[in-house]
Amino acid sequence: MFGHGGKSQLLSPGSSGATPGSSPGARDQLATREPAAPQPFAPLSSRPRPVLLATLSVQIDPTAERLAIDAACETGATLIIANLLTLPPYPATIMLAREYATLPHEEARDAVRATARRATDEGVATELLRISSRRPLQAMLELARERDAGLLVLGPDARRTPRWLRRLAAARVRRRAPCLVWIAPPGAGSS
Repeated sequence: MFGHGGKSQLLSPGSSGATPGSSPGARDQLATREPAAPQPFAPLSSRPRPVLLATLSVQIDPTAERLAIDAACETGATLIIANLLTLPPYPATIMLAREYATLPHEEARDAVRATARRATDEGVATELLRISSRRPLQAMLELARERDAGLLVLGPDARRTPRWLRRLAAARVRRRAPCLVWIAPPGAGSS
Protein backbone atom coordinates (compact mmCIF):
# COMPACT_ATOMS: atom_id res chain seq x y z
CA MET A 1 0.00 0.00 0.00
CA PHE A 2 1.19 3.52 -0.58
CA GLY A 3 0.90 6.12 2.15
CA HIS A 4 0.93 9.86 1.87
CA GLY A 5 3.91 12.11 1.22
CA GLY A 6 5.66 9.83 -1.30
CA LYS A 7 6.42 7.11 1.26
CA SER A 8 5.56 3.50 0.71
CA GLN A 9 4.13 1.27 3.37
CA LEU A 10 4.74 -2.47 3.34
CA LEU A 11 2.18 -4.68 5.04
CA SER A 12 2.05 -8.43 5.25
CA PRO A 13 -0.61 -10.05 3.06
CA GLY A 14 -4.03 -10.17 4.65
CA SER A 15 -3.13 -7.82 7.50
CA SER A 16 -5.13 -4.75 8.27
CA GLY A 17 -2.16 -2.97 9.71
CA ALA A 18 -3.18 -3.62 13.34
CA THR A 19 -0.83 -5.60 15.55
CA PRO A 20 -1.93 -8.09 18.20
CA GLY A 21 -2.35 -6.40 21.54
CA SER A 22 -2.83 -2.95 20.05
CA SER A 23 -5.97 -0.98 19.58
CA PRO A 24 -7.95 -1.96 16.49
CA GLY A 25 -7.47 1.44 14.88
CA ALA A 26 -3.68 1.50 15.25
CA ARG A 27 -1.62 0.78 12.14
CA ASP A 28 1.76 -0.85 12.38
CA GLN A 29 4.16 0.00 9.62
CA LEU A 30 6.48 -2.90 8.95
CA ALA A 31 8.78 -0.78 6.83
CA THR A 32 8.62 2.79 5.65
CA ARG A 33 11.04 4.02 3.03
CA GLU A 34 11.46 6.68 0.41
CA PRO A 35 11.11 5.52 -3.19
CA ALA A 36 14.56 4.57 -4.43
CA ALA A 37 16.14 6.82 -7.02
CA PRO A 38 17.07 4.92 -10.16
CA GLN A 39 20.71 3.89 -10.06
CA PRO A 40 22.81 4.16 -13.22
CA PHE A 41 24.15 0.88 -14.57
CA ALA A 42 27.55 0.21 -13.08
CA PRO A 43 29.61 -2.22 -15.14
CA LEU A 44 31.54 -4.94 -13.33
CA SER A 45 34.78 -3.77 -14.83
CA SER A 46 35.59 -0.25 -15.88
CA ARG A 47 38.24 -1.25 -18.40
CA PRO A 48 37.03 -1.63 -21.97
CA ARG A 49 37.41 -5.07 -23.51
CA PRO A 50 39.72 -5.15 -26.54
CA VAL A 51 38.59 -5.22 -30.15
CA LEU A 52 40.10 -8.09 -32.16
CA LEU A 53 40.50 -7.54 -35.90
CA ALA A 54 41.46 -10.82 -37.56
CA THR A 55 42.46 -11.70 -41.10
CA LEU A 56 43.49 -14.96 -42.73
CA SER A 57 46.88 -14.28 -44.39
CA VAL A 58 45.39 -11.61 -46.65
CA GLN A 59 44.82 -7.88 -46.69
CA ILE A 60 42.11 -6.62 -44.34
CA ASP A 61 38.78 -5.58 -45.82
CA PRO A 62 38.50 -1.74 -45.67
CA THR A 63 35.00 -1.85 -44.14
CA ALA A 64 36.13 -4.24 -41.40
CA GLU A 65 39.19 -2.09 -40.74
CA ARG A 66 37.10 1.07 -40.38
CA LEU A 67 34.58 -0.64 -38.10
CA ALA A 68 37.27 -2.08 -35.80
CA ILE A 69 39.22 1.18 -35.56
CA ASP A 70 36.07 3.20 -34.88
CA ALA A 71 34.88 0.73 -32.21
CA ALA A 72 38.26 0.79 -30.45
CA CYS A 73 38.47 4.58 -30.70
CA GLU A 74 34.96 5.17 -29.32
CA THR A 75 35.35 2.79 -26.39
CA GLY A 76 38.99 3.52 -25.60
CA ALA A 77 39.80 -0.16 -26.06
CA THR A 78 42.98 -1.70 -27.38
CA LEU A 79 42.85 -2.87 -31.00
CA ILE A 80 44.45 -6.27 -31.52
CA ILE A 81 45.20 -6.95 -35.18
CA ALA A 82 45.83 -10.64 -35.74
CA ASN A 83 47.18 -11.97 -39.02
CA LEU A 84 46.45 -15.70 -38.87
CA LEU A 85 48.63 -17.88 -41.06
CA THR A 86 48.07 -21.51 -41.90
CA LEU A 87 51.24 -23.32 -40.96
CA PRO A 88 52.32 -25.55 -43.86
CA PRO A 89 53.27 -29.14 -43.09
CA TYR A 90 57.03 -28.76 -43.49
CA PRO A 91 58.40 -30.46 -40.36
CA ALA A 92 62.09 -29.59 -40.90
CA THR A 93 61.39 -25.93 -41.68
CA ILE A 94 59.06 -25.60 -38.72
CA MET A 95 61.64 -27.12 -36.36
CA LEU A 96 64.60 -25.12 -37.65
CA ALA A 97 63.22 -21.80 -38.94
CA ARG A 98 59.53 -21.33 -38.16
CA GLU A 99 59.59 -17.65 -39.20
CA TYR A 100 60.51 -18.66 -42.78
CA ALA A 101 57.70 -21.21 -43.20
CA THR A 102 55.54 -18.47 -44.75
CA LEU A 103 57.02 -15.87 -47.06
CA PRO A 104 56.15 -12.18 -46.53
CA HIS A 105 54.26 -11.87 -49.83
CA GLU A 106 52.13 -14.89 -48.85
CA GLU A 107 50.76 -13.15 -45.78
CA ALA A 108 50.15 -9.54 -46.89
CA ARG A 109 52.50 -8.35 -44.15
CA ASP A 110 52.82 -4.79 -45.48
CA ALA A 111 49.04 -4.34 -45.88
CA VAL A 112 48.37 -5.56 -42.33
CA ARG A 113 51.11 -3.30 -40.94
CA ALA A 114 49.56 -0.37 -42.81
CA THR A 115 46.25 -1.08 -41.03
CA ALA A 116 48.06 -1.01 -37.67
CA ARG A 117 49.76 2.27 -38.64
CA ARG A 118 46.42 3.88 -39.54
CA ALA A 119 44.96 2.81 -36.19
CA THR A 120 47.87 4.25 -34.21
CA ASP A 121 47.65 7.47 -36.23
CA GLU A 122 44.09 7.84 -34.91
CA GLY A 123 45.30 7.43 -31.33
CA VAL A 124 44.19 3.83 -30.80
CA ALA A 125 46.45 1.58 -28.71
CA THR A 126 47.31 -1.22 -31.13
CA GLU A 127 48.89 -4.66 -30.94
CA LEU A 128 49.93 -6.41 -34.14
CA LEU A 129 50.15 -10.19 -33.91
CA ARG A 130 51.35 -12.71 -36.48
CA ILE A 131 50.02 -16.13 -35.53
CA SER A 132 51.14 -19.29 -37.32
CA SER A 133 49.02 -22.34 -36.65
CA ARG A 134 47.92 -25.57 -38.24
CA ARG A 135 44.39 -24.48 -37.23
CA PRO A 136 44.20 -20.69 -37.65
CA LEU A 137 40.46 -20.41 -36.92
CA GLN A 138 40.89 -22.27 -33.64
CA ALA A 139 43.86 -20.03 -32.81
CA MET A 140 41.70 -16.94 -33.46
CA LEU A 141 38.97 -18.16 -31.10
CA GLU A 142 41.55 -19.02 -28.42
CA LEU A 143 43.03 -15.53 -28.76
CA ALA A 144 39.58 -13.97 -28.34
CA ARG A 145 39.05 -16.01 -25.15
CA GLU A 146 42.51 -15.37 -23.71
CA ARG A 147 42.35 -11.61 -24.29
CA ASP A 148 38.68 -11.36 -23.24
CA ALA A 149 37.74 -9.59 -26.47
CA GLY A 150 34.55 -7.55 -26.49
CA LEU A 151 34.25 -7.55 -30.29
CA LEU A 152 35.71 -9.87 -32.90
CA VAL A 153 35.86 -8.39 -36.39
CA LEU A 154 36.63 -11.06 -38.98
CA GLY A 155 37.79 -9.07 -41.95
CA PRO A 156 39.76 -10.90 -44.60
CA ASP A 157 39.41 -9.19 -47.98
CA ALA A 158 36.79 -11.17 -49.91
CA ARG A 159 38.59 -10.57 -53.21
CA ARG A 160 41.68 -12.39 -51.91
CA THR A 161 40.08 -15.16 -49.83
CA PRO A 162 38.47 -18.29 -51.27
CA ARG A 163 34.71 -18.46 -50.78
CA TRP A 164 34.86 -21.85 -49.03
CA LEU A 165 37.32 -20.48 -46.45
CA ARG A 166 35.19 -17.39 -45.77
CA ARG A 167 32.09 -19.54 -45.27
CA LEU A 168 33.90 -21.99 -43.01
CA ALA A 169 35.40 -19.17 -40.95
CA ALA A 170 32.07 -17.34 -40.65
CA ALA A 171 30.20 -20.46 -39.53
CA ARG A 172 32.84 -21.46 -36.98
CA VAL A 173 33.18 -17.95 -35.56
CA ARG A 174 29.40 -17.47 -35.24
CA ARG A 175 29.09 -20.77 -33.42
CA ARG A 176 32.09 -20.57 -31.06
CA ALA A 177 33.09 -16.95 -30.49
CA PRO A 178 33.01 -15.82 -26.85
CA CYS A 179 32.06 -12.24 -27.75
CA LEU A 180 30.18 -10.07 -30.23
CA VAL A 181 31.11 -10.81 -33.84
CA TRP A 182 31.09 -8.78 -37.05
CA ILE A 183 32.00 -10.58 -40.26
CA ALA A 184 32.89 -8.69 -43.41
CA PRO A 185 30.29 -9.55 -46.05
CA PRO A 186 31.51 -10.53 -49.53
CA GLY A 187 32.28 -7.41 -51.51
CA ALA A 188 31.91 -5.08 -48.50
CA GLY A 189 35.13 -3.21 -49.16
CA SER A 190 34.98 -3.16 -52.94
CA SER A 191 33.51 0.08 -54.19
